Amino acid sequence: MRPFSILAFAALLLVTSISAVSAAEQSVVFSKQSGPWSAEATWDGGELPEAGDQVVIRAGHEVVYDLESRKVYRLVQIAGTLRFAQDRSTLLNAGLVSLLASEEPTEEGFDCTDMPEPSAHAHHDHHHHHGMHTTALVPTLLIGEPGNPIPAEHTATIRLHYVEGMDKESCPALINCGGHMEIHGQPMRNTWVKMHRASDIGDERVTVVESIEDWKPGDHIIVTGTQEQRERRRGGPSGGFIDTAQTEERHIVKVGSKDFSGGYTITLDKPLTFAHYADDEFKAEVANLTRNVIVESANPDGVRGHTMIHVESKGSISYAEFRHLGKRDLLGRYSLHFHLCGQTMRGSSVIGASIWDSHNRFLTIHGTDSIVVRDCVGYKSVGHGFFLEDGTETNNILDHNLSAVVGPGKPLPKQVVPYDKNRGAGFWFANCHNVFTRNVAAECAEYGYRFENKEADGFNPHLTIREVHGSLTSKDTRVMPFIRFQDNEAHTMRFFCLNLRGVSRPDGGGLDIYDQNLSLAQEAAEAIPTPGYPFWIRNFKGWESNWGIHLGTTGVFVDGLNVFRSDVAIWRSIMDGSGYRGLQTKEMRVNDIHNPLSMGMPAVSEEEASEKRIFRGVSSFIDDLPPQTVITKAVRHGSLVHIEGSTSDTSDVKSVTVNGQPARSCRDHFAQWEITLEAPAGQSLNLTAVAEDVNGLKEIAPHQLVVQ
Repeated sequence: MRPFSILAFAALLLVTSISAVSAAEQSVVFSKQSGPWSAEATWDGGELPEAGDQVVIRAGHEVVYDLESRKVYRLVQIAGTLRFAQDRSTLLNAGLVSLLASEEPTEEGFDCTDMPEPSAHAHHDHHHHHGMHTTALVPTLLIGEPGNPIPAEHTATIRLHYVEGMDKESCPALINCGGHMEIHGQPMRNTWVKMHRASDIGDERVTVVESIEDWKPGDHIIVTGTQEQRERRRGGPSGGFIDTAQTEERHIVKVGSKDFSGGYTITLDKPLTFAHYADDEFKAEVANLTRNVIVESANPDGVRGHTMIHVESKGSISYAEFRHLGKRDLLGRYSLHFHLCGQTMRGSSVIGASIWDSHNRFLTIHGTDSIVVRDCVGYKSVGHGFFLEDGTETNNILDHNLSAVVGPGKPLPKQVVPYDKNRGAGFWFANCHNVFTRNVAAECAEYGYRFENKEADGFNPHLTIREVHGSLTSKDTRVMPFIRFQDNEAHTMRFFCLNLRGVSRPDGGGLDIYDQNLSLAQEAAEAIPTPGYPFWIRNFKGWESNWGIHLGTTGVFVDGLNVFRSDVAIWRSIMDGSGYRGLQTKEMRVNDIHNPLSMGMPAVSEEEASEKRIFRGVSSFIDDLPPQTVITKAVRHGSLVHIEGSTSDTSDVKSVTVNGQPARSCRDHFAQWEITLEAPAGQSLNLTAVAEDVNGLKEIAPHQLVVQ
């Protein structure tokens, strides 16, 4: 062999060896003590972390992230506390940010099981912060805090990058494995509002009904579409739905004060391409997507990031922006995801968030109970938007959220509910025992609201559900009624505004009327709601759609329905044992009620039929469940603690007390409430919140927590 060839071969071996070492052995930098990220003394070795490093914040250390750095860290693992500075703008670039009670670096971006045990050599410097109780050894990420958000003049951003060698299916990611994570941007008076009057093609201004004085020039907004895209119902690739939506993105040039008509004017950066409808009853929405705290993917066209919050985690999110997240066609890799938390996050909340350009859901609540999602804006999702995943989720409150431009996706591999086609619902759920109030679904590919639950191969609807007193029991989730479904709206739907246990359209389009009528009747007869516990739909509004409501179950009470400019108000619905009042329709293209159906004669004895009252209508209600209260916020101001919360119940709530003191109702019979209590500075305060409804039913399992 010639000398040149030998040298070349040796060089190749050397390069291969170096590559193998660099791929297998990452540089790990540990915190040495509490202090600023930018201070060399904070780190072991006296040097700042560099691009590509795995960074570990040790337990007991509090590091203040105070940089707007372009360095991309491979891993930021928080066993102690990482606090974002509030006196400047910050930017953290990383492949994986995780809250984990371990100092052994791990790049698992999905599961929290089988993680390394906390290091025996962990540092235990005591620390705490004012707010909801946390312990010194809980991994903690603070990007603002309740009552102390990132100031409006600054931004805080986590940008998630794919780093070579990481698992593309689980990274990049922001993962909370039982830690305490607070993400809080500058509050907004309104995150979305209704239009005051219609806008025409070419208009450079829109007028809205409520004050938006804290919206600013440069803010990114949307104006929702109001014309149903009927030509997209048959034929053509379904993936084009999002691209041809008439919801428009603009930026604000100027925000005006109240004008002579009572509206508030927004000047746009360019004229509108489409007309947007608004009259006295039916109006488009204008929503603000801009927040000053941001979690985003660095490469939206490449490997996207996702977020995941696991059991025993703590903390809340408010007025943050989650953009360009979600891994398309992958189970569990969503933009914002509460994963199998059970009751351990009771009172946690997502308030005023903006979640947009998602390739997999807006917000997923999976196996998680008693959290509050309010005032959020979801815009552009592949697959369902606000998603309650497997039928075990109960006592969650979804209030005043906007779900706009939800496009069709594919069924996800190994999904729990096998028959969900993931065609695009603004709100999708497999258990009604939650609160849905004041929400709007706008311009969705298939449904505004979809309750889908039936027995099938691979899915038994008898699931383990948490009772009001806290114990677990098996229940038929097909017939569990709403806690409250009230004042919701859907418009500009390609097909259904509300589909309650009804049929799904066959693959390939069209309708198989005969077989679908048979399946509707059969599935309705297989799961009949208990007398006195109907699905109560209050004041639902649907417009500019194909079908207003479609019901595949008996025992429904439609208590207020207003349908406008649609083909049919009540389409091919099972009518047995149901009641209707307060129905309004206007400008229907086909019928008000089209092809009503019956489940037929059930196969039961006369005695059983009489006992179950199968053939009776909705004549009475039984509310034997007490209300449930959650404390969503507790902020100390010296010797005073201000507390806020929400309460849910089918009946109206007459009182909420905290530590025996009456709270003040802020909205709709304590749907939201507040109270301020005295508590000497330096002493912790134990809180107990209890609600009682107008029937005298008192909460069995009060919400309790500790404020430092």
